[in-house]
Amino acid sequence: MICRNLTIRHKGEELVNISFELLDSLALVGQSGSGKSLTLKALLGLLPSTLISSMDIESDFALIAGDTLAFVPQNAFTALSPMSIIKDQWLNSFEHQEELFDLLGLERSMINRFPSELSGGQQQRVVMAMALSSNPKLLLLDEPTTALDPKLREEMIQILLQLQDRFQFLMLFVTHDIGVAQKLCRDMVVLKDGIVVERGKAVDIIQNPKDAYTKKLIESNFGNREFRA
Repeated sequence: MICRNLTIRHKGEELVNISFELLDSLALVGQSGSGKSLTLKALLGLLPSTLISSMDIESDFALIAGDTLAFVPQNAFTALSPMSIIKDQWLNSFEHQEELFDLLGLERSMINRFPSELSGGQQQRVVMAMALSSNPKLLLLDEPTTALDPKLREEMIQILLQLQDRFQFLMLFVTHDIGVAQKLCRDMVVLKDGIVVERGKAVDIIQNPKDAYTKKLIESNFGNREFRA
């Protein structure tokens, strides 16, 4: 998948101007306000068309939510209805739900619980299962590990790697945590004020950052606190 010249403007101000190629797994990394979430919303079709002045997508599949495209938000609880048990919140068969729960290390009995009866990490896995139920070609993730403690964060990384290997989806991971990005994604794009300042293999960028902004991101240790320029 190739995204060329994604340009987002508001009241004459250019907020994002980005191009990238997604071959396997790609992390969009940057501080708050760098344009990560806007890029994600544009791909999801959640921005008014008046804000997107340019976006050229080259792919062997159409970006259709619920068909080839799936999304996992930062706060899993906002994606779940508090009024319904888990099994009533998606359309797949009970057997398919159980299969996905098994893959994500969730107890099958949780299918009959309300979201409020699950921990934050369990809710995140439930939303992940729902996202994968349509066998998407592209999985978009908006900082799904941010609210997790270090142990659960590491578990989620390993689960995502195993799921991608099994289902062979492309993965676009938006995060401010450059350490998680390195573990999870093959490639990385560093954003500053909506512009790409560095791109390449994640391990190469971490080991040999060329841009001063990237160096500050790494030095700030995103796993502990967020850097702001």
